[in-house]
Amino acid sequence: MKKKQPVQFVVCLNNDGYPASLEVGKLYRFIPDEEAAAEGLMRVIDESGEDYLYPKSFFLILKLPTNQVQALEKSMTAAAH
Repeated sequence: MKKKQPVQFVVCLNNDGYPASLEVGKLYRFIPDEEAAAEGLMRVIDESGEDYLYPKSFFLILKLPTNQVQALEKSMTAAAH
């Protein structure tokens, strides 16, 4: 049985080359991916709602308390519907 990974968030600092997929200043969920990280990339759920690889330097990882992560996840889910 695979353990569910905690939800993690990043803020976009740069969208060069990806203006339709990423908005500077916006929060995005990301999926930890060791292989991508080794290549300097980060797996992010972008504006399409799908996860894609982007340069890690485009984002700042947010370290948030569990209750804030849960509130963000709930609000992002509600906004998507």
